[in-house]
Amino acid sequence: MDLYFSPLACSLATRIALYEAGVEANYLEVDPKTKVVQKDGSDFRAVNPLGLVPTLRTDDETVLTENAAILQYVADRFPNAGISAASGAERSRLHQWLCFIGTELHKALFVPLLDKTAPQDAKTYALSKNLSRLDYLENYLKGREFLLDHFSVADAYLVTIINWTMATPPIELAKWPNVKAYYERLRARPSIAKAVAEEFELYKAELARHKAAA
Repeated sequence: MDLYFSPLACSLATRIALYEAGVEANYLEVDPKTKVVQKDGSDFRAVNPLGLVPTLRTDDETVLTENAAILQYVADRFPNAGISAASGAERSRLHQWLCFIGTELHKALFVPLLDKTAPQDAKTYALSKNLSRLDYLENYLKGREFLLDHFSVADAYLVTIINWTMATPPIELAKWPNVKAYYERLRARPSIAKAVAEEFELYKAELARHKAAA
């Protein structure tokens, strides 16, 4: 399977899930500005017209988009990895967390803060309206190791999003000690440590590439 990704973007969650599952995949880096696939110089929009990562091409050539859908696909495709959830209430809880992370944190809070073209009013509004989501997470994580009763793709997604606080100074994790402890604990997990380290090096190379082209 092929995973189209950009360094340290939300696609990092799928890399983590694949590492947890211990499966091989082709990792195809997409420049977030030019939408060029670095391996062959092709236009990524020929694969996903929206130009968004992650995008996954499965072994049967099916193209999947949207982070939550791809994470659930990986979890179900490799059940022995134990990163999915059983049927019934537990699976619904997994869906709940994937939706919460994707809408309340990823899109509502972090996207405006990370968007260099967003006006300051938009960033201020995002902070004033959505920091309460971190308060909710802080209360939920008290006494918990993971979002479910075991590590799942929801944790892979959440740690990916929390990692963005490195680039969003208005969000200081020290204000949410349970979230901070959760993040630091999961960053030490082998699959996550490996994925973050690899993509950080690619991110630095991406920055250098853009600087040279400017």
